[in-house]
Amino acid sequence: MATETDVQPIAVAPRSWSASKSFAWLGVTPFVLFSLLFLILPTLLLMVGAFQDAEGHFTLQNIAGLADPTILSAYWISIQVSTASALLGALIGFFLAYAVVLGGLPHWLRPTLMTFSGVASNFAGVPLAFAFLATLGRLGLVTVLLRQFVGFNIYSTGFNLLSFWGLALTYLYFQIPLMVLIITPALDGLKREWREASAILGASGFAYWRYVALPVLWPSLLGTTLLLFANSFGAIATAYALTGSSLNIITILLYAQIRGDVLHNQNLGYALALGMILITGLSNAAYIVLRSRSERWLR
Repeated sequence: MATETDVQPIAVAPRSWSASKSFAWLGVTPFVLFSLLFLILPTLLLMVGAFQDAEGHFTLQNIAGLADPTILSAYWISIQVSTASALLGALIGFFLAYAVVLGGLPHWLRPTLMTFSGVASNFAGVPLAFAFLATLGRLGLVTVLLRQFVGFNIYSTGFNLLSFWGLALTYLYFQIPLMVLIITPALDGLKREWREASAILGASGFAYWRYVALPVLWPSLLGTTLLLFANSFGAIATAYALTGSSLNIITILLYAQIRGDVLHNQNLGYALALGMILITGLSNAAYIVLRSRSERWLR
């Protein structure tokens, strides 16, 4: 009969560290190449071109050109549209996510909403502009139905789809679903023990949200709002297809500078793009910092 001392441990060959690492790097190679070709190199090209003239000589004229009143106005309108759509999208999206996560609604609503949000958050560009024109345009379906059956003409109130608020309303179609997708995990991270402890200590529902839930969710809420701002600030296809050149936003002005027939100053377009990169970069950096802070609370 074999004793304990007779049993010999089975030798296990050590896993090759270099082999495992090489396969790991092979897996992320497509992502690295995609980021290099479509993000890093174009950004570097824009940064260099912003400080060059048409002949390739160094100049600060393009940067100085950003102080033009038309360009400043375009930046300001873009910031206003992005802020309006981000705040409204964050507010509506938060209450939608709260309703399906913590509101006690039927369980089948959550996967339905999440599936729709995943599709709608990527629905933009010309198809989205056409959908809103066919729905809320002057001869759109909803506009005609309201006028024929209710006797109410939304355009008589001053509403215009091809305007500031019309563009902000269109952006909400993908801003709200994006908010739902990002804020839902944060709501899932609210521990039930926190609510029970607050109730045991005599806190009301309002006090729980005021002193426990909202301070925990605040970094996620603010960070996601900044992400929504950056998301709408860089949108061009939807705005161009919907409003054309009737609304002076920075993305349309950038398109006119680089590809237009009248306004063609490629290097000034690079400077415009550099300003956009700085604004969206700061927004995304703040989002990353706030998200990491929120994750520490929700672990």
